[in-house]
Amino acid sequence: MFDWMTSPEAWIALATLTALEIVLGIDNIIFISILSNRLPEAQQNRARILGLAVALIGRIGLLLSLTFIMRLTEPIITIMDHPVSGRDIILILGGLFLLAKATREIHHNVEGPLEEKKVASHPSFNSVLLQIFVLDMVFSLDSVITAVGMVDLVPVMVTAIVIAILFMMVSANAVSSFIETHPTVKILALSFLMMVGIALIAEGFEIHIPRGYIYFAMAFSVFVEMINIRSGSRKKSLV
Repeated sequence: MFDWMTSPEAWIALATLTALEIVLGIDNIIFISILSNRLPEAQQNRARILGLAVALIGRIGLLLSLTFIMRLTEPIITIMDHPVSGRDIILILGGLFLLAKATREIHHNVEGPLEEKKVASHPSFNSVLLQIFVLDMVFSLDSVITAVGMVDLVPVMVTAIVIAILFMMVSANAVSSFIETHPTVKILALSFLMMVGIALIAEGFEIHIPRGYIYFAMAFSVFVEMINIRSGSRKKSLV
């Protein structure tokens, strides 16, 4: 079971998969932070940790179901001469859910203060955990399928997932605090999630949008927003 630890190729594969899981998990961290911030402050950190722990179990379970994962890429139905696989259905449904959830969160942040005067309520703790689990499964589907295609050593893949989830657990609080402190960044993050949702739907219809374009757009937008935040901080210090 531990024979792979003496193989340089296995360590290279582990580093590659870990980096892939972390990069693909950035949008996941943002979404988890936004969801958990809807809970009472005393429950937010516990929701993030438990949500990621449940997501870890789900990812490993998905990974261990290698036969099931490979079947997801095989067509199960045909719509207007277009073969549709289980993976396509999951991506389309996940993208639609992400679009709907991000739109609702944007509405809550823009129109929220007026609504909160009428109803001051929080989502239930269990519903937030369920949403974190479902979205993590959607986000991790592509990376798990990629991992299966890249490496044939299950321990390497499991180790990469565990390291990535631990990284997300460590960074989730910092990301959450930053997003909550800067409302404009929160709206920007939700816009990113809508972009990811559109990309997932397109992927489900076999329209591949290079992730490099998406990540470049995100990075450029964040860069511009950081300049705005820095400029605003300087103006406040001068007043």
